[in-house]
Amino acid sequence: MQPGEEIENLVNELEDIISDGKKPIMGGTGSNPKIVDADAIYELLDEIRNVFPEEFQTSRRILKEEDEILARAHQMADSIVADAQQQAMILAGDQEVVRLANQQAEEIRDQATQYASDLRYHINEYVENLLTGIEDNLKSVIGTLERNRQSLDDGSSRR
Repeated sequence: MQPGEEIENLVNELEDIISDGKKPIMGGTGSNPKIVDADAIYELLDEIRNVFPEEFQTSRRILKEEDEILARAHQMADSIVADAQQQAMILAGDQEVVRLANQQAEEIRDQATQYASDLRYHINEYVENLLTGIEDNLKSVIGTLERNRQSLDDGSSRR
């Protein structure tokens, strides 16, 4: 299930309960007063509250994975540089070979740095898109909850 889907499903159930509500016998004033099953609504609201921590936990897990990937990329870069430096030391007897090895080590270091930079950019872009999607879903849920609460408040204040 995609992030936010469970919350959206619960909000849809909440809307169904309100839509299925019966009109009061005495026909109240206001836009659309209804009698709804408050226990069912409170139960769905509790489920929604329970799902929110899962969404935040997913976001934290993604950020942790990003940090781990970046750490591995830096570790790989350091390892590559160390290997290049070791190769350069082995070939230290010949000055031209040493110069070429140092040049190669610099190129490898630059490539590793570029790789880490590219990887960080793509991970940040992915996480930003994912968090934006979660944020949009949460805003939608909150908006729906506010409308539903207002609907309940409007219905209860007309009695």
